[in-house]
Amino acid sequence: MTDVASTPSTRQLDRPAEPLNATTLSGLADRAQVPTYDRSALTPAVVHMSVGGFTRAHQLVYLDELAERGCTDWGVVGVGLHSTHMRDALAPQDHLYTVVERGEDAERARVVGAMVDYVYAPDAPERVLDLLADERTRVVTMTVTGTAYRIDPHSGEFEPDDEARADLEHPHRPSSVFGFLVEALDRRRRAGTPPFTVVSCDNMQSNGTAARTAVVGFARLRDEVLARWIADEVAFPSSMVDRITPATSTDERDAIAADLGIDDNWPVITEPFSQWFVEDRFCNGRPELETVGVRFVDDIAHYELMKTRLLNASHCAIGFLGQLAGLETTDQVVSDPVFHDYLDRLMLGEVIPLLPRPSGVDLPEYESSLLRRFANPAIGDQLGRLSRRGSTKVPNYLLPSLCAALQERRPHALLTIAVAGWLRYLHGADEAGRPIEVQDQLADRLQELARRGGTDPRPLLAERSVFGDLVEDEAFVMRLEEVLRQLADGGVRATLAGHLAAAGPVPAQPDVDDAAEEQVPA
Repeated sequence: MTDVASTPSTRQLDRPAEPLNATTLSGLADRAQVPTYDRSALTPAVVHMSVGGFTRAHQLVYLDELAERGCTDWGVVGVGLHSTHMRDALAPQDHLYTVVERGEDAERARVVGAMVDYVYAPDAPERVLDLLADERTRVVTMTVTGTAYRIDPHSGEFEPDDEARADLEHPHRPSSVFGFLVEALDRRRRAGTPPFTVVSCDNMQSNGTAARTAVVGFARLRDEVLARWIADEVAFPSSMVDRITPATSTDERDAIAADLGIDDNWPVITEPFSQWFVEDRFCNGRPELETVGVRFVDDIAHYELMKTRLLNASHCAIGFLGQLAGLETTDQVVSDPVFHDYLDRLMLGEVIPLLPRPSGVDLPEYESSLLRRFANPAIGDQLGRLSRRGSTKVPNYLLPSLCAALQERRPHALLTIAVAGWLRYLHGADEAGRPIEVQDQLADRLQELARRGGTDPRPLLAERSVFGDLVEDEAFVMRLEEVLRQLADGGVRATLAGHLAAAGPVPAQPDVDDAAEEQVPA
C-alpha cells in the first residue's frame, strides 16, 4: 500500500469541515489521499457480506490501492445483514469513507473509493440475490464472526439455527448469509453461470473450511444435487487477516472533522500495520492483490496459527487480566512493566515453541512487532472490545496452546494464568469491585457457574463444549485453582510478578532455518 497524505493530528483547521461525497472529493486532495481513478469505471466483481470497520480498514484498502494502480476490474458492493447504520452513514457520501492510520508519531489519511454500492439485505433481499447471481460477481468475501458459521464443535457439521431453518423452509426468500449464498449459487448453476469464490475473512482457524462446511451443509439440507455441485465447483480459500481496528467513537469522528476538515459520517481509525495471507485457490479469477502486498500461499495453516495463537491469544489474555486490574486499553497494559514482561514471556516462552515456522516469517520478530503495536497510544484498543465473545475466543485462541503444552509437557504457567483471568473475569467485577460488563452469547450460563465455583474452576471446566476434556486433568485443575486463589487474594499484578519470578529467563529461540516445520495439531 502506498503512503497516504500526512496530516497533523492536533492541528485545528480554520476552515469548516467539508462533507465527504463524490462532488467534494477533488477539493479534499490537500487533506488526504483521494481516489484518482474513475470510480464509475469499476466493475462490481466483489460482494462483501457484512461490512464493518475492519473490512473498510483492510480488504477495501487493498482493492482501492489496486484500482489506483489502474486495475478497475474489482469494485466492491457491500451487503448489510443486521443493521442499517452502515447504509445510513455511507449512502449520503456516495459510499466513500476515510481511513485514518495512526502511528505513535504520525497520522495519515486516505479516502477509499473501492465500494461502489451498498445494499441492506432485509430491505432488498431480491436485489442481494441479483447481485450474487450476476455473472460479473466473481468473488464473495465475508466477515460475519465465527459464531455465524454454526459448526457443531463435536460433529464438525453445519448445525442450522432458527434463521437458517426459516431459510430452508423458504429458500427463495433468504435472510441468513448462507441462505443468500446457497440460493444465489443455485441460480448460477441453473443459468449455467460459473460460481463465485467464497473468501472468509473471519478471525477463525481454517475459515475457508468452515465456510465450505456451512455452505455445503446448508445446501445439503435443501438439495443434495446442489450440494454436490457446490462441493465440486466452488472454491473456499482460507485467509489470514491482521490489522488492529478499534471502533470509531463519536468524539473521534468529530476530531477527524476538526483536524482533517473532512466531515465523514463513519470514518475508520486503524494502525499502520496491515497483513493479508490468502490461499491461492479461486474458481472464477481473482484480483492481482499480490501487487499491493497480499501474499498468496498454498497452505494458510502455519500463518493462521501464528496469528491466532500469538496476537489473538494475547488479546484475550490482556483483555481479561487487564480489566481485572482496572485498565482500559492495550497501550495502558503494555506500558505496565509487569504486564509487558508477562506478554513477552507468554509468547516467547510458552507459545512460540509450540508453533511451526511459517515460510518467510521470523516468529520472534513478529512477537516484538505485536508488543510495539499493542503499545501504540494512538490506537489504544479497548480491552472491553477484546473481551467480547470469550466462549468463542478462548477455545479457539488460548486453549489450543495450553492443551498442546500439557500434552508435550512444556511450560504453561502463563497460559494457565490467562485462562484463570477469563474465569475470574466471568464474575463480572474487577479486583476493586467495579462492575465489568460480560458480553458473551453464553454469559448467563458461564457467569452463574463462575460465581458458584468461586476459586474452584470445576463447575466451569465441566462445560465441555468450551473446555473439552480439561476437567479430567486433575493436576492442571489444581494448578488452575491455585492461580484463581492467588488472583482473588493478591490481585493480578502480584500474581503475574510471582509467576514471572519463578519462571526465570526466557529460553533462547531456535534459528528459523533450524526450526521444525511439523504441523501443530489444532
